[in-house]
This record gives sequence, C-alpha cells and structure tokens, in this order.
Amino acid sequence: MCRVFKLHRSGFYAWLGKPLSDHAIEDQRLLKRIKEFYVASGGTYGSPWIHRDLRYAGEACSVHRVAKIMRENRLRAQIGYKRRYMKSGKIGSIADNVLDRNFNPDMPNQAWVSDITYVRTYEGFLYVATVLDLFSRRIVGWSMDKNIDRHLLIRALMIAVWKRQPKARVLVRSD
Repeated sequence: MCRVFKLHRSGFYAWLGKPLSDHAIEDQRLLKRIKEFYVASGGTYGSPWIHRDLRYAGEACSVHRVAKIMRENRLRAQIGYKRRYMKSGKIGSIADNVLDRNFNPDMPNQAWVSDITYVRTYEGFLYVATVLDLFSRRIVGWSMDKNIDRHLLIRALMIAVWKRQPKARVLVRSD
C-alpha cells in the first residue's frame, strides 16, 4: 500500500501512532477557548474581538488563525439585526408630558425616574435597572439580570416601593 501511494513506511507508522499534528491539536484546544468567548458574547463577536479576549486571557495566537478556526467551524458574528416592517396597525399616541421637566420635586416619593444599563463581564453582559428618587437623588430600587426584559424594571420598581412605601401616588418616568 505504501508503494502505491508513494509513501515511506516509517511515515505511515508515525501517522498511525499520532494521526493529528501538533498544530491540529493546538487548533482544537484553541477552538474550545474560542467557543467559550463566542458563547459569552452571545454570538456577536467576530474574530478580532475573540482574538482580543484570547490575548487578555494569555493566549498567544494571531487574529488570522482565530478567523480560520472560526470559519472552519462555522462560527460567525451576528451583525446588526433584522428589522420588522409592519404594513398596517393602530396609529400610536404620544404620552402626555406629566413630569413637564420638573426635576426638583418638593417632597420625597413624588417623582421617580428609571433607566437600564449594561455591564460587560467575563461571563457576558449583565443588565442593571435602577430607580432614582428625584427629590433626594438617591437610588431607591435596583435589579440585575443576565436578560433584559420588562421583569428587570418591574423588580426594581417593586424593591423601590417596598423600601420607600409611598403613601400618595408616585410619578414614575422610564424610557
């Protein structure tokens, strides 16, 4: 068989003992690390960002090698988003400006504002919702989660109500 394929017998027996090269074994090890960072980013990172994360983790490899490994294993960055187009629907109404830029209320628990932000961690993004009392400029409720949805802000509002226990109606402004 070696004569037919024009191979040396020693090369064939060396291949039997070790079918993968050192480079292929290193590529498999790097693939595991690449998949970790790819999953942690939610599938949004491409080879330059994955390469940067690998460098921070102490790996020594080129961005081209990372791109080749990702391409061979069909790991692609999700770029942008698909926009949904509505053909028809109800005409939206603009909410009244009840706060009317009055950012200095007279008493506590009259006006609260809320916002959501994110923090990048090694395990992915962490979303934080906060509720701020405009009178004292203090955070009266907050909530963290790995998913961004309406429950994140609802939990922050529930904590604010539990802490402050407002007696009258509170105006809550959120984006």
